[in-house]
Amino acid sequence: MNETRTTGRTADARPSTGIGRARGWARLALLLVAGCAAVVAAGAGSGGWLVLLIGFAGLAVAGAGVWWVLARRGGARLLGGLLAVAAPVAVLVLYAASGLWVVAVGALALWAAALASARTSLRILRRPRGMHTRRSPRPRRPVLIMNVRSGGGKVERFGLVARAEQLGARVVLLGQDTYVDPATVARQAVADGADLLGVAGGDGTQALVAAVAAEHGIPFLVIAAGTRNHFAMDLGLDRTDPVRSLDALTDGVELRVDLGEVSGRAFVNTVSFGAYAEIVQSPEYRDSKAATALEHLPELLAGDGGATLDVRADDARVHAPQALLVSNNAYARADPLGGGRRPRLDAGLLGVIGVRVDSAAQAAELALLGERASGITSLTSLRVVVEADRDTIPVAIDGEAVELPTPVVCSVRAGVLRVRVPRHRPGAAYAPPTVDWRRIVRLALGHPDPRTLKDSYDV
Repeated sequence: MNETRTTGRTADARPSTGIGRARGWARLALLLVAGCAAVVAAGAGSGGWLVLLIGFAGLAVAGAGVWWVLARRGGARLLGGLLAVAAPVAVLVLYAASGLWVVAVGALALWAAALASARTSLRILRRPRGMHTRRSPRPRRPVLIMNVRSGGGKVERFGLVARAEQLGARVVLLGQDTYVDPATVARQAVADGADLLGVAGGDGTQALVAAVAAEHGIPFLVIAAGTRNHFAMDLGLDRTDPVRSLDALTDGVELRVDLGEVSGRAFVNTVSFGAYAEIVQSPEYRDSKAATALEHLPELLAGDGGATLDVRADDARVHAPQALLVSNNAYARADPLGGGRRPRLDAGLLGVIGVRVDSAAQAAELALLGERASGITSLTSLRVVVEADRDTIPVAIDGEAVELPTPVVCSVRAGVLRVRVPRHRPGAAYAPPTVDWRRIVRLALGHPDPRTLKDSYDV
């Protein structure tokens, strides 16, 4: 995670060296693609050309089955579930029975190797350098706010209170008998002289206290004691051992990161609109997420159970997405089936992902093409305005369900949050770039496009 800056001759040499290595990997990727085609062609006499067609068809049918599971009830949902499971199994059985499995395994292995080589090529050009860190003095009066219920009781399980107090921090506990507003606690701590605010809790609590820290210009410390800890992950913290987050108190460095804002409320990760935001409003969602989603999705996907959204992201428009995700900095990939992470938290831009799938055919396309499917809109923006055919709409802010009046305005406050992190931390997991074969071909031929050169060492 820590950035190492280079200057002079070494820094000037890096791009050309990197492009040379990337070109080699791009050429290997094309050779592997050719090998994949050769394997399929060699098996053509026994139906080898059917290998890819059957595999793609099975994936498409499985995608359509998933759509019916989500968008239908009764017999159609049952049929969809059977298709989603049976289609891939049927493809494997057919390969085995016809003797095509050798061709299929060989072709898939070569294709996987080609994708890995192509991603390595792009990764070299877009090598994540990490967010810039700077030294800062050790806090004298740190105050840490800990939610004892977050993450299934991680505060108590990992002994965070005792460890924090050993390191000189004052601890305020939340989640006990009555609800206490974290922002109110944070403001009182600042008034009492706190020179650092920290949170052991979920991302929603993190955002509330982070806003207070940003308002007063004091450092903010993240303790990965929530359930998912997306913010902690993208900061490169160790999510398996929240005690290590406390190392920042004695041996820490500082990052300047952005803070999202939606209708005057801060968020550190995402703001969701549409289907997900509607579902999390349900009181049953916390205890039964899958069943609640399946109960509400058919109406939401058909447009009968939720508001119709109209989205303006700077000069771009996204009309009537079924689901909309606005993130504090963009995710590396927009594939809703693949998850993801944010390579940076200091780019000063919102990420916008809109999803609209209206039929089984579009669901099949999504299964085949992922984030390149026509139902996926992915872009970045400084400001996002969400309008609707209702006066108020449900919104999920860092996973917390709220209702906001329309229009809902999302923006980003660049570099306003000083985050103190341990000097030594695992770093965020690498997010492989989406493979653009046109760029790979141009790079292999020695003609990288201007976008490739601009992206080099710029992440």
